[in-house]
Amino acid sequence: MISLGQTGQIFGDHGIGKTSTFLTHVPEAFPGTQVVLVPAANLTPDDLLINAPVRDPESGELALAQLIMRQLRPGAPFVLLIDDSLQAGETIQSQLMQIACNWTLGQHDLRALGCVGVFLADNESPGETASARSDLAVLDRMVTLRLTANDTAWRLRLAERYPDWDLSDVYREWAALSPDLRVLLSPRTLQHVLDCARAGLPLAWGLPLVGGVRLRLRETRPEGAHGPDRTGAILDAIARAVGCANPSRVADPVRRILRTALRERWAVLLQGPPGCGKTEIAKSVVREELDAEPVYFSLPVTSIEDLCVPVPTPDGELDTLLSHRLTGSEPKVIIWDEYNRPKDKAAFAKLMEITQEWSLAGRPIEGLRAQIALQNPPYHVGRKLRVASNNVAQASRFTVSYEVRPQDIPANEWLVSAYGEVAETVLEWWHNDLDDEGRDWITKRTLERLIRLHQAGLPLQSGLIYLGRGEFAPVPLAPLEARLTDRARAEQVSFAVLVRDIDLWEKRLAAASETSSEGTNDTDLVHQVLANCELSRLKRRPEVVARLLRHMPPKLRATHLVGQTAARQRFFTEALVRMKQLPAS
Repeated sequence: MISLGQTGQIFGDHGIGKTSTFLTHVPEAFPGTQVVLVPAANLTPDDLLINAPVRDPESGELALAQLIMRQLRPGAPFVLLIDDSLQAGETIQSQLMQIACNWTLGQHDLRALGCVGVFLADNESPGETASARSDLAVLDRMVTLRLTANDTAWRLRLAERYPDWDLSDVYREWAALSPDLRVLLSPRTLQHVLDCARAGLPLAWGLPLVGGVRLRLRETRPEGAHGPDRTGAILDAIARAVGCANPSRVADPVRRILRTALRERWAVLLQGPPGCGKTEIAKSVVREELDAEPVYFSLPVTSIEDLCVPVPTPDGELDTLLSHRLTGSEPKVIIWDEYNRPKDKAAFAKLMEITQEWSLAGRPIEGLRAQIALQNPPYHVGRKLRVASNNVAQASRFTVSYEVRPQDIPANEWLVSAYGEVAETVLEWWHNDLDDEGRDWITKRTLERLIRLHQAGLPLQSGLIYLGRGEFAPVPLAPLEARLTDRARAEQVSFAVLVRDIDLWEKRLAAASETSSEGTNDTDLVHQVLANCELSRLKRRPEVVARLLRHMPPKLRATHLVGQTAARQRFFTEALVRMKQLPAS
């Protein structure tokens, strides 16, 4: 098509390597030729072409001239690739029509600027595009190619990415899948799964969250029903093929994901309920790793102009001015907070380029080490949240997509350090007096409100989430008020009670161990208290922990070591050593 001077229309499923094929093949096949990549999904009408006053060099008078974007004047032969071309708005589609038909834009002839090829690429699925190209005046000017994953060199690229792995068995597993499953497990998503395997993370975290729900690898039958879920079997087979484990969970998952993202230059998505601490832990890890503040954007108040704007230059070109926070070569990490609550669709579309290409309007973001997107699920505690939906093409831009649980973020330790004994009492109520649904209603943010209201001597009811019409979150506060009023009379056993009555509880556990090798209700109760207690509190009384562990069944002791954070494992390992040194009772 380049040799014939024909406009190319390229269709293919998401994630099969259409764009990367252009970026690698054209410079190799046509030395000295550049690829000018223009992501159409995030274009605004003034990005490509704008009228601006320019001083005439002969008369010295100001005159109105049409300026085109600087990327279309690279000063060398170039191939123009308009990516995601069907995701652009109507005004942009009109501009693209002129480019596709005549290789011109406004008064500018792209051939005179060095253009040797024009291609429009996109997915053809209606669920992943904003418009359909149906105008015969446009379609009659194009040569059309419909590609599949077998038409690109993604296998070679993956082999180059993982030189220490033989991926032959991975390719065979992928080829044995049905066409529907190969579309779901696209080469891009397969790369994310392999990245997770290499990092020791569950492989399922490489599957995207589409509409807030983890993508499942199952076929859709002709009648619309879903076939059996093959996700686990397929991912286990991939793990075996590369000789890696496929753990179901890892300790301290959020921090581990964030630190790996900074090390490997990943874009990651963390989805979790409101108030669980996603934003604070992301900022904290970035500060620890970079010794610098993250570049923070909250999507509900972020417009296109906050990211970049087209501006005329003195030499008569249209350049892109980036936000000052995105300039400079120093290491930086971007946090996209409230990712699925965008101020407008245009700003959300802009992120498709930066999360995939790590650039804005074709300009690479220098020093960008990682991108962290944070969002809420579409439903929480049975209520729908006002969040936007996405499609699989948008969702699959992230290497890791993780569903955060409240217990994944160590906000409890911060509450204890900030509010002391009151926080310990409130957390004991949260751990022991509430069921799973009650804990879902009481976020870490709500816990802090309850603590501060108690310290101010105000009613606790007003600290619960208000649902309207006089209704608050359905969580009973009487047990908490009893604990705060007179902790000694609280019915539930707490760590403070175990410390105060250690002699009594040691005798009860000793009696329990003689009654049953599996333990009794007393054993289970003490185990639950130790498992739920914050590490900072346990560290203050290590001798008490050792005395209690001495009478616990071995299988319960082991639970304090398996799947826990390194710090917690270290503490309980030391406690078991101290237990062996205790005098005989």
